[in-house]
Amino acid sequence: RRTGRSLLPITGNFFLFPFFRSQFNKYIIMGDNRFTRPARHSYNTKSNRIKAVRTPGGKLSAGKIAKKTSGPKCSDCKMSLQGIKHMKKSAYHKSKKRERRVSRVYGGSCCAKCVKTRIVRAFLLEEQKAVKKVLAERTAGKK
Repeated sequence: RRTGRSLLPITGNFFLFPFFRSQFNKYIIMGDNRFTRPARHSYNTKSNRIKAVRTPGGKLSAGKIAKKTSGPKCSDCKMSLQGIKHMKKSAYHKSKKRERRVSRVYGGSCCAKCVKTRIVRAFLLEEQKAVKKVLAERTAGKK
């Protein structure tokens, strides 16, 4: 039983027309679409994933898919930090300082929202101490 497109029989004028030539190449001449896994064990686990890559010679080979890392997290709210690439620990060690952090206070360890709350909290604590001191002086002046 034949399925799919039916092909014209090859006649004398077949290769004169480019349309038929492309049809011929597409449906009759097929490359080998098989490849073997390069690693020692053949299981498709999380750390052993591969994808088919066609080489310039037209051969299929296996390309390893690297795991995606979760990236750096904020120390307070545990959200992912913006502006910093998700790399492995060894890659952070090799990268430049400007790629590891953001140019801000607590750049590579805290997000902007948490830094803002820290600054506001510190300011309010200082204000509260100053108010207590003024109230203590007033009560001491009354006595």
